[in-house]
Amino acid sequence: MTPFDKNSLDALHTLLNRTRRCVITCHISPDGDAIGSSLALCRVLRNAGKEVKVITPDTPPKSLSFLPGADDIVVFSRFEAFAKKIITDTELIFCLDYNDPKRVDLVAPALLASKAKKVMIDHHLYPDSFPDITLSHPEVSSTSALIYLVLTSISMGRFIDREAAECIYTGMMTDTGNFSYSSNDPELYRIVARLLEKGIDKDAIYKKVYFNNSINRLRLNGFALAERLADYPEHRASIITLTRDELNSYHYQKGDTEDLVNRPLTCPDIVYSLFLREEADYIKISARSKGDFPVNKLCTDLFNGGGHLNAAGGEFHGTLTEAVARVEEAMPLYDRYLPQQPN
Repeated sequence: MTPFDKNSLDALHTLLNRTRRCVITCHISPDGDAIGSSLALCRVLRNAGKEVKVITPDTPPKSLSFLPGADDIVVFSRFEAFAKKIITDTELIFCLDYNDPKRVDLVAPALLASKAKKVMIDHHLYPDSFPDITLSHPEVSSTSALIYLVLTSISMGRFIDREAAECIYTGMMTDTGNFSYSSNDPELYRIVARLLEKGIDKDAIYKKVYFNNSINRLRLNGFALAERLADYPEHRASIITLTRDELNSYHYQKGDTEDLVNRPLTCPDIVYSLFLREEADYIKISARSKGDFPVNKLCTDLFNGGGHLNAAGGEFHGTLTEAVARVEEAMPLYDRYLPQQPN
């Protein structure tokens, strides 16, 4: 799929050979790719005889709790002192599915202060320079696919068992919308075939991830689409907003709005969609698009964020009304990226 830098692979192989204690970190509000890649790497390293801990900045989505190893995740926001000690005492820290330490939120100071070697494996643009080894490939659709390619490139593919394969497949599936975008590379499906040979049941994984709704989640998403979806036909865009009070009224749990931003894109005339969710002290922005519309540029320009061409995000420190106004004011500037409509 992608040519890895041989020197980086050799350095990682050497580092792993002389390392016993490892920590795996991923970004705040971890999604299927962050958790899938982290738990897959954890499983493989444990199979290879390493002592490994996975630390997430906050609680992972409940919908991913079925993944092997999920029960052992150390949540930094809940067990801060314990997590800091693990990070301080470890020899090697993996940084998965994020390109900048600010993406790990409160974990960042402990991460940067640690004397452990650091390895970044990621598929986002513009990787920061803090790691000792960086394997960054934005052309790859998921970090989970990258994990598979890295492991097989350093002769550790033999440690990928069914449980690790299940985690890798989950990350690949969720970061491509069940292979509906960023998924035209034939190598993706060669990886899937190899994972199937490990014994995974991809149909069962799909059901565990996507057929896991609660009544509250269904009602929340229904309310969002019926009452909080704004359409901008002149800009071929949509914005969904949810306040903290609205989220609380439906007993919101992390992951309940995971796919909401994608729903407007099922309309042929909508090219890009934004979802703005009010958190305790900031507005979380998620953005998705079709074709060549660069939502990563929009998120970088307006919300100090970034991501991929068709999937990006950011944050806004202000009110929900102010965040929406910022997008509305900027929409005409991005009309030039819209595809030409037939006469």
